[in-house]
Amino acid sequence: MRFFLHYLHSRRLILCSFAAALLAFPLIFFLYGLPKQALLYPSALAALIGLCAFTADFLKFRRRHAQLARLLNFQEGMALELPAPADALEADYQALLQLLEAREAERQTQQDRRYQDMCDYYTTWAHQIKTPIAAMRLNLKNEDSPLSRRLLSDLMRVERYAEMVMAYLRVESPSTDYLLRRLCIDDAVKRAVRPFAGEFIARRLKLNYEETGLSAVSDEKWLVFVLEQILSNALKYTPEGGIHIYRSAPNTLTIQDTGIGIAPEDLPRVFEKGYTGLNGRSDLKASGIGLYLSKKVLTKLGHAISAESEPGRGTAIHIDFTQRDVRE
Repeated sequence: MRFFLHYLHSRRLILCSFAAALLAFPLIFFLYGLPKQALLYPSALAALIGLCAFTADFLKFRRRHAQLARLLNFQEGMALELPAPADALEADYQALLQLLEAREAERQTQQDRRYQDMCDYYTTWAHQIKTPIAAMRLNLKNEDSPLSRRLLSDLMRVERYAEMVMAYLRVESPSTDYLLRRLCIDDAVKRAVRPFAGEFIARRLKLNYEETGLSAVSDEKWLVFVLEQILSNALKYTPEGGIHIYRSAPNTLTIQDTGIGIAPEDLPRVFEKGYTGLNGRSDLKASGIGLYLSKKVLTKLGHAISAESEPGRGTAIHIDFTQRDVRE
């Protein structure tokens, strides 16, 4: 009904003109004093012709509307699929659409090229920065002292930031090198914990790790990256106490710390891009990227992540390995 009313509104000038023409018949007959019986035939004929024309025009209007409705989700190349223009004005509109489509395609091509250039630059930078990092690590390992251990910890942090740059570029890319297979979650946890061993020892923090026995279809490299981000955050905001890693539900891995916790107003937003909250404002080095990347990666792997926290009593990050549809 609403569509029919839209049609009537679009044809209001023609319909009003036709109605005025029909009303002119009785007026003319009345002015000339012609018999009323002579009015019926021309009026009925005009009404029949008008009804046929109205029906044909409405069917054509509905058919064209259906063709255009299929193109509402505008994509590249669709301007060429528009129905043939009914008049010169429609032809002008379609030419304008094709021009806009060509300009949008050109803009997208330029944007893709700039993004690829940026990815190439940071990929080269990340590979080049690994060479001096490896050299410094080798030199520091040959000297076992409190200073060398502290520098090794800082060096590992630099390397992790370089890896975060690469992960950010890859996870935002439409194509990412996921290799899904069934893996033991405990193996991934051990790989993620190993680089932080020196920091646990140097800061006298306790690691309470309970074997979980969990397994899931996932990507080990990306899962280890996520676990490292969570552990890095936990260590950053845990001045004393330690970290507890355990299985909290049938398919859930929990990493719980005894740190400063997260303010209630910040908790719903900790996985947002660039959001640092109250803790991040006090720690100017916080980027608000680690947990955002973790959620993004886990979502693409079909896992879920959530957080529980209480200021002054620590934070618990839960990773639910219940398999979900992998999202592109």
